[in-house]
Amino acid sequence: MFGLGKQRSRLGKYLDDKEIPQQWLVDETKLNKKTISQLASKDKPLPSGTTMQRIIQALRKKDRTLKQEDFWPM
Repeated sequence: MFGLGKQRSRLGKYLDDKEIPQQWLVDETKLNKKTISQLASKDKPLPSGTTMQRIIQALRKKDRTLKQEDFWPM
């Protein structure tokens, strides 16, 4: 089950709504599992530009219309 009782960021809510496992994002981005977990559960801190880019590029494999602003206000 996705997002069961967890506090979620916009990224986390998106992953839950689209039923995308965090592990898939870890595998696609080659980022640390802890990093993805923190970004999915908290709105802060803002990830680095490189991290944002890797996440957006991976998620665009599933939805080409995604923008960075969908998850992190600029």
